[in-house]
Order: sequence, then C-alpha cells, then structure tokens
Amino acid sequence: MKVCPILPDVQANKPSVPINLTRVGVTDVKKLVEIKRDKKRPIILMSSFDIFVDLPSDRKGANLSRNFEAIDETLNNIFHLPIYEIEDLCGDIAENLIGRHEYASRAEVRMRSEYVLKRKSPATEIECQQFVDIFADAVAERGENDQCVRVQKMIGAEVMGMTACPCAQSMMQEEAQIQLEKLGIEPDKIAEFLKNVPMATHNQRGRGIISIQTTDTKGVSLDQIIKIIEESMSSNVFEVLKRADEKVVVERAHKNPKFVEDCVRTMAKKVVETFPDLSDDSLVTIKQINEESIHKHNAFAERIARIGDIRDEIANG
Repeated sequence: MKVCPILPDVQANKPSVPINLTRVGVTDVKKLVEIKRDKKRPIILMSSFDIFVDLPSDRKGANLSRNFEAIDETLNNIFHLPIYEIEDLCGDIAENLIGRHEYASRAEVRMRSEYVLKRKSPATEIECQQFVDIFADAVAERGENDQCVRVQKMIGAEVMGMTACPCAQSMMQEEAQIQLEKLGIEPDKIAEFLKNVPMATHNQRGRGIISIQTTDTKGVSLDQIIKIIEESMSSNVFEVLKRADEKVVVERAHKNPKFVEDCVRTMAKKVVETFPDLSDDSLVTIKQINEESIHKHNAFAERIARIGDIRDEIANG
C-alpha cells in the first residue's frame, strides 16, 4: 500500500513581516445556487462569492482550500432544507469558515447574483423578464471559548427605473399657462388641463439600492425590497413596450416627478412601513443614482442610518 508523504504546512510558518491582515481569501468564486421557496418553484442563481478570514501576525498564510470546502459543504446541506434565503447561506458559510480556520477570529462572505423577475407591460400585458442585481453579506465573529456567537447578515438589491425632473417640469408648466392665457382660455379650464396633462421635462434612468444589515433578517423579503425600490421612483421600466405601454409609462412618470433626494426619502419611509419588526439597531443603506439626460454627470443621494433613527425622524417630522 502506497503511503502519501506528509507535506509541510507552509502557511503555518511565521511571516517575515509579523503584522495582522484584515482580510485574506478568494474573490469571484462562481457557484450555482438553488434557493427553495414556500409553495413556489425554486430560484436558480448563478452567483459570485468573495470569501475572507482575518489572519494573525504569527501566520504566513491562510488555508484557502478550506474556503472552497466551506462553500460546497454548505451548498450541499441546503438541498435538504425546505426554505432558504441568500443571507442565511452567507451566514452559514461564514460560520463554517470560522470552524475550519482555527486561527481566524472573523470570517466574511459576500454574494452577488442576478435575479430574474417576470413582469407584464402596463397596457398590453406583454410578458417580459426583468433582471435585478441582488447581493448578500455575512460576518461571523468568534466569541469566547472559540464559540461563534454573533453573525451579522446583510441583504439588498439594486433596481433600475426612471425619474422625471420636477424643476424643469415646473418651468414648462408655467410656460404652458402663459401661452394658454394668451389664447384666451379661461383660468379654470387651464387649471383642469394642467392637472390632467403632465408637462414635458427631462428624464433620468435611475438605479435605486437598498441594503439592510441586522443579526436577524427573518421577515425581510428580497421581493419586498425590490418592490420598495420600484415604487420609489417616478416609474418602473420594462424590457418590452408597445405604443400603448409607452404612453402609460411616460404619463405615469411625468405625473410623479421626483428628485434624486425624493427617491431616497421615499425608500426610507417605505422601509420603515414595510419592516416594522426590524430592530432599531438594524443598519439601513439607501442610495439613488440618476443618470442625467441633459447633463454629463449623474445625480446621487444616500442615507445610511440605524432604522430606529429613521423611525424617530419620520415620527417627529
């Protein structure tokens, strides 16, 4: 019987420069992930993972093969579970990493995927697909007696939509009123016309982003996060539109003009209303990026806060 020689563990040697490293690991690891859902077909995601542990100053390197083992073992285990969320997957991998890397005090797992949604155009109801970027993150920290006592999880999405500028629209409405008055149109009819027919303005393709970080993500639905983002812009967008659909989308957006700041504030309000059971110390990050059509720059707004602080501001506003 052939005996394999015991190879030296070079990573366990002392480094020539003894300093701690915050993150050591692998990035852009591709895996196929199947997420089961209650009374629905499972979701198949082509996902990319970034996997890290910290490294103490007395160790030359990390055992990176253990990162791949942690992913594969966790992915194999979830096939036996009825319902699973991507942030739980990241959390379980992070805990697995702490168990495999006995020298690490912290493990972090990041996951990115494209999530396919089925949508119907607003007038003709043509079925189409919408791709949404989703992401999750988990950090596991080793506690006393080598026990992993805390796992912080994050779940989020980035959704594309459109916005209509309120400022330019206000100027166009004022000009329309002047021209209608010159034609001798009665003031009450002018008011009714301007109420029913939204004026022209310039548009932006917007990207709304929400992430929620907490120790307990139970009750935080990815579909709800996506819905909040879609409903916080002037209008959502569609891959396929006939002329009747285009009319609805354009009219909807121009009847609901929003600055980039309005989108973030609307998202914040909807997060508070949609997730009342989130603990006050849950960290919420909300961003809106609008790609301007009449400028070469983009407009940007952001709010990062504990959800308890946002609740207080809304209640006292």
